[in-house]
Amino acid sequence: MRTKAITADDLLKFSFLSDPQLSPNGNWVVYAIRTISEEKKYQSNLYIVNLTTNETIPFTHGDSMDYQPRWSPDGQTIVFTSNRSGKQQVWKISFRGGEAEQLTNFKHGASQPVFSPDGHKLLLKVPLSDQDSVEEEADVKDNEEDSKGAYATTRLKYKSDDAGLLRDTSQQLVLWDLRDEKAVQLTSGKFDHQFGSFSPDGSRIAFSANRTDDPDRSFVSDIFEYDLKNGNLTRLTNGTGMFIQPNYAPDGNKLSVLGHDLTYAGATLTRVWVLDRNSKQLTCLTDDWDVQASDVAINDMGTGTTGKGALWDKQQDRLYFLASQNGNTSVYQVNMEKQVSTVTSGRRQIYAFQLDNKGNAVIAVSDQMTPGDLYFVPKSGGDEKRLTTVNKWLDDRTLSPAEEIHLQASDGQMLHGWMMKPVGFTKEKKHPLIVEVHGGPHAMYSNAFMHEFQVLAAAGYGILFINPRGSHGYGQNFVDAVRGDYGGKDYQDILDAVDYATSHYKWIDENRIGITGGSYGGFMTNWAVGHTNRFKAAVTQRSISNWISFYGVSDIGYFFTDWELKTNLLEDPDRMWKHSPLRYVKDIETPLLILHNEKDYRCPIEQGEQLYVALKHQNKTTKFVRFPGSNHELSRSGDPSLRIRRLNEITDWFDHYL
Repeated sequence: MRTKAITADDLLKFSFLSDPQLSPNGNWVVYAIRTISEEKKYQSNLYIVNLTTNETIPFTHGDSMDYQPRWSPDGQTIVFTSNRSGKQQVWKISFRGGEAEQLTNFKHGASQPVFSPDGHKLLLKVPLSDQDSVEEEADVKDNEEDSKGAYATTRLKYKSDDAGLLRDTSQQLVLWDLRDEKAVQLTSGKFDHQFGSFSPDGSRIAFSANRTDDPDRSFVSDIFEYDLKNGNLTRLTNGTGMFIQPNYAPDGNKLSVLGHDLTYAGATLTRVWVLDRNSKQLTCLTDDWDVQASDVAINDMGTGTTGKGALWDKQQDRLYFLASQNGNTSVYQVNMEKQVSTVTSGRRQIYAFQLDNKGNAVIAVSDQMTPGDLYFVPKSGGDEKRLTTVNKWLDDRTLSPAEEIHLQASDGQMLHGWMMKPVGFTKEKKHPLIVEVHGGPHAMYSNAFMHEFQVLAAAGYGILFINPRGSHGYGQNFVDAVRGDYGGKDYQDILDAVDYATSHYKWIDENRIGITGGSYGGFMTNWAVGHTNRFKAAVTQRSISNWISFYGVSDIGYFFTDWELKTNLLEDPDRMWKHSPLRYVKDIETPLLILHNEKDYRCPIEQGEQLYVALKHQNKTTKFVRFPGSNHELSRSGDPSLRIRRLNEITDWFDHYL
């Protein structure tokens, strides 16, 4: 029986499940569980579950970060990445148990191990500079992030939200021989190389990279093939699109890839392709299907798992992949005749899946009541079997389910969203409502679990969240509709959803409606309070307030404004200012809480600073909260104590003004 409402502090109890990997014999699954220690620090360990008995066995222990587990082809060994030696390196452990053994000790670490078909070698991703050698070992005293020296660069793209100020290293592919423990560097140059996979006979690897003359100015991603026998490197795609995650067909002659041709810049739908490695011919299998072929659903559980791309079946006549549609992410298949069908779906986010050689699947699932768990899906089409319940403590919490809504915007466009009632809801009284706006904007609210929404519902608020124009899940035209129109029909979609909610749900107190969102959702929050007084309180998070300065300070600003506003500072600064919420700051009357992260390089903190000072200068009601050491991902994977503080700041602000 559920007895308690969920709180911000309950974040410390969650287990975050990711990266399930089926054993070669199909009998076991290894996966990673990230938890929060008593010291409020993240730690991650590996677990295995027996598919026959459902027995779960803790496999690694301790306060390190163990993740990215991979089975050897014979199923006797698991390799994984871990920071237990100080830097992220690759380790191995016998499936029979025992102590883990460190394999690599590269200067800057290593990640993403991939076994060769014979099990004798690993393909690794290793950061290396032109001066580095794979023979150089890591110095645990060398902390590159804490360097106090001056930073100099001549690059256009010199920082990233993930890595901070970029050093002179690039992601190279390295072959590690497990027998003699020797490393051979395969790629070189100032290019980042991603997602390597072996051909079935182990003689070649395929990977994606932007190896153009100036990768900072071009946004292509090509598929390359490296011949391990003679060292020849061949580009298989033509440098006009973004293609990633190559997987060899069983006969080794074709590759599946995900990607697009950049027709709609960053809003272009990702599709499933087959690439003939001999003729270099690319064939799109989902060009007649108006759906995004990847998981773009949003949750705040930090369960993101690097996708595996489109996976071949043994007969080589179809591919399996994730796709996002109508607020759900499901597993689909497409055959060589371009016929798409559903493998397993439901009102949920399937954020990871893997197949065994018999066609059975294991999926990682988040839904409204489940942060993340594993299910077994038999090829026979029988019932799914739940394998894990890693957050059983939620059985003792009262959660608010979300009701799907469909409405017509004022211009006739159909919109899709959800309504959550407050915990303790009664028809006899009026309740306040909070409108949540997602980031991206090319992302998708879904039926996935949202801790933030549950905390606000537990505090007595109804929650309205929709996918406005610009969101994924509703076709190419819909996701492209926001480009060049930020603050236009996307803003009207939000207002139309509020109109719908207040007219259909009589329990909503129209005088107590708030709005919040982060990133693009922060932009929309800023825009909304500068254009209407309908919202009585607002919280803007890691937001955009000034597109002119964003162009130069964001790690993506110099191209993102071109892609999304269809202009830039050098072409039309007046238009950028027209779309900037800061321009309308004199019109803001809504009490506005500004939350921003001090190491956010995606939407740098100066965006929040400008807005705060402009409001304070006018004696407007505002408050500025800065989160030290945190980047753009604070709400999903940031410091646990700061994540809790953030949720409490949001709740306290709405409690005071709503």
